[in-house]
Amino acid sequence: MSDPYAAIRPFNDDEVRPAIERLLARTEFLDAVGRLRLGHSMALLGWLLRPLLRGYLRRQLNGVESVQDLQLRIKVYMDRMIEQSTAGFTTSGLERLDRTGAYLFISNHRDIAMDPAFTNYALHRAGHDTLRIAIGDNLLTEQWVADLMRLNKSFIVQRSVSGPRELLAASRLLSQYIRHSVSVDNVPVWIAQREGRAKDGLDRTEPAVVKMLSLSRDKAQEEFGEHMAGLRIVPVAISYELDPCDALKARELYERSTTGQYEKADQEDVASIGRGIAGAKGRVHVHFGEPLGPEFASADAVAAEIDRQVVSGYRLHCTNVWAYRQLHGEPDLSGISVDEGSCSETAFDARIAAMDPEIRPHALAGYANALVSALAVKASPGGS
Repeated sequence: MSDPYAAIRPFNDDEVRPAIERLLARTEFLDAVGRLRLGHSMALLGWLLRPLLRGYLRRQLNGVESVQDLQLRIKVYMDRMIEQSTAGFTTSGLERLDRTGAYLFISNHRDIAMDPAFTNYALHRAGHDTLRIAIGDNLLTEQWVADLMRLNKSFIVQRSVSGPRELLAASRLLSQYIRHSVSVDNVPVWIAQREGRAKDGLDRTEPAVVKMLSLSRDKAQEEFGEHMAGLRIVPVAISYELDPCDALKARELYERSTTGQYEKADQEDVASIGRGIAGAKGRVHVHFGEPLGPEFASADAVAAEIDRQVVSGYRLHCTNVWAYRQLHGEPDLSGISVDEGSCSETAFDARIAAMDPEIRPHALAGYANALVSALAVKASPGGS
């Protein structure tokens, strides 16, 4: 039988081993892994290190024949990464969710790889099934990258298609696949609330994402709200005490604000992924919200509810307060909870001071805007 989702779906178990063998044969893959683990040594001695690295990876992946096999191997590295690059990982809200059911998790987006990875880790640790993860094809510039992502239950968001008709067809296929995953396969799905990371720290849902999800609705049979409820949407708020990519994001925002554009360097996204994985993150918290019901009549209403839950569930840290204070003065924190965190104010100030002066305001805003959003919710009608 033909598979309508073959071009975008994750690999099935029978495709895992061939994909691993393709990766091990690719010089680009070995070089990327080598740079992450060995730094500049890989650039200087790649010809010598590649065979050794290939042998090491082959031993590590020996016996991996299914997606579950691979994810259990990845968990070992995830455990190590959390121990080495965070000051603690916590979750909240999972007690409200059914372990036997699938949900569509719509998350704020701060880090390319770690947002879905931390969400996945939290679910797995609590006994839930692991996620199918949306990833834009703009990040899959090389076939080996696509293979690597699809091995770990990622599915492809086709953003590079040309023409409005082709874009609509790709969006409809994506919408149908997400609904099929949740409703038929009973497998949870992770997507970001927006295209691209919130580099300015303002977590806002793009209504276009919700409109894409609605493309799988049978308008003759389903009301909009009924369709949304059937997707079992759960907002997710991921909070990082420290952002390993804060200076990189600030540089991009500065250049966009001064020149109107920003040209990414070659392999910049890969470098951001590496820094996001290995860099110090301080305390990390993942909050799972409440599933959306059928009462929402438009994409804007759904987006607004996701925003409300993300902002309300975001775990504020002292780094957010210190940055806000430098930009806006002393905040009124009455009724707002702030985690003390692991980073001292002296260390945070030194972190910002080490950046070029022109990008510091953007870096500070990346931290401060989470508190700006929380204060706005408090001031709104019905706010705490």
